[in-house]
Amino acid sequence: MGFITELKELLKNNVRDYGMYIALFVIMLTFTILTDGLFMSSRNISNLLDSAGYIAVLAVGVMIVIVIRHIDLSIGFLAGFLGAISAILLMKVGLPVYVVIPIILLIGLLIGLTTGTLVAKVGIPSFVATLAGWLIFRGALLRVTEGSGTIIIQNDAFNAIGNGYIPSITQIGGLHLLSLLVGVLGIILYIYGALSKRRKMLRYNFEVVSTPIFILQLVFVSAIIGYITWILAGHHGLSWTIVIILLVVLIYHFITTKTVIGRHIYAVGSNPEAAHLSGINVGRITLLVFGSMGLLSALSGILFTSRLQSATTTAGTLFELDAIAAAYVGGVSSAGGVGKVTGAIVGAVVMASLTNGMNLLGVGISYQYMIRGGVLALAVIFDVMTRKRGK
Repeated sequence: MGFITELKELLKNNVRDYGMYIALFVIMLTFTILTDGLFMSSRNISNLLDSAGYIAVLAVGVMIVIVIRHIDLSIGFLAGFLGAISAILLMKVGLPVYVVIPIILLIGLLIGLTTGTLVAKVGIPSFVATLAGWLIFRGALLRVTEGSGTIIIQNDAFNAIGNGYIPSITQIGGLHLLSLLVGVLGIILYIYGALSKRRKMLRYNFEVVSTPIFILQLVFVSAIIGYITWILAGHHGLSWTIVIILLVVLIYHFITTKTVIGRHIYAVGSNPEAAHLSGINVGRITLLVFGSMGLLSALSGILFTSRLQSATTTAGTLFELDAIAAAYVGGVSSAGGVGKVTGAIVGAVVMASLTNGMNLLGVGISYQYMIRGGVLALAVIFDVMTRKRGK
């Protein structure tokens, strides 16, 4: 009885963190039943995650922007514009991939820092500054693709970023061995990190969950990692897109949870005035966050352009809204100061799962927009209600 009571209390007190995972589970279970198992097939899950890659990367960046109480509307067409520039550098200038990618990432970083300067130093509201960017990059995208409309990319190395898979050592029962090994490594790292965190909290006399609940958490998360890896290994294994997403998650999770900069970001989001009085350079944090957003926009543009194997005039359309929706569904607070990198990724997967599942069921595009809008509204309502309850 004590175990059940503690489990209920844990879910109740951490409803913001666990709610999105429960929602994702319900969505996946529903579509799996309605499609007679097609939704959870190896091919479909692999395609779902790959198609969500460029939005997931944007969602991580915009989540941090929202955490510090700002917004960035320019990220969609910035991604599309930089994707087109990468296509031009590859096909018309003739630069190799290993030169093009750093150039695009650097341009994205510089553009993000420029936006951050306008917001942090000049004092322009982020909504206005990034709306101006939205218009500028939309026009720039049309300008650079005007001659051909679509720039076809005939470069196998670049196209592999969005369509290729990590090499397979060998096949075991039709399963991709290297992907399975990566999954096992992921489980080991997760368990090690969870044990280290628990030991550290106990050392400083912080309250932790009971041992049975802790073991249940380890088993549950490890099972999810193992199951997803097993599903992907049944197709072609882990794609390079998924590898890139995992790297982004690891880097940004480390920055936001283990570094001084990360603590300053959440301090600024919770109360900018108090953060300033405590000695935190709010302007510098704002500059760094927008610079990071520009960098991730460039990476998103590379992923999208590589997946399509071409640059088009419509690239970037609604990317920013999908990313913002994913961030809110993933638990970021509109009041600032609350949000997790893992939550943004889960939010992106939730939105991608909705779209994918409805496509499999043949739901009309008009209904799809309305359903996705309803999910976003529910996420914001959930945020408001949990904040009211916490006061």
